[in-house]
Amino acid sequence: MMPKSSAETPREGRSVRVLIVAGPAGAGKTTVGRAAAARLGWAFVDADDYHAADSLRKMARGEGLTDADRAPWLARLAALVCERVRAGPPTVLACSALKQRYREQLLTPGASLVWLSVPADVLRQRLTGRGEHVAGADLLASQLSDAEPPVSSCAVHVVDGQQPFESVLRQVQAAARTP
Repeated sequence: MMPKSSAETPREGRSVRVLIVAGPAGAGKTTVGRAAAARLGWAFVDADDYHAADSLRKMARGEGLTDADRAPWLARLAALVCERVRAGPPTVLACSALKQRYREQLLTPGASLVWLSVPADVLRQRLTGRGEHVAGADLLASQLSDAEPPVSSCAVHVVDGQQPFESVLRQVQAAARTP
């Protein structure tokens, strides 16, 4: 059987091959993404692993990244998404994807995105309570100033990230099955 054309959209029958779990630091992208990948039997990738060393050092100092800092990172992630859509394995990608233009760069036919919506005070509390991580509480203000929360569409699903974990996970899994 021939693979489907990359020009097909999810509405034309192409199933989701990459699910991006997005939102600002502390939204639960990695935790939810890992659990969803395990339940779906898919690979899991954390976008933080694709940052340049300079960007990681900058974030470790509590400095937010600029669009210029993020550009090569997003290019690497877009290539990864395209490759996983084309040749697999099906993948859950945890990625902030804070701005609309970032999401547009990542969302290709065969990819879908779940935005974990969580209020700033809850994000701050979560970040304060976690140990060493690339994005700590010092970066939250920068992330929130850059964030452009999406609206739901056929390829973007907005999920209340404050719901019980199992509810969030069920909704994320459902997004992976929604062509």
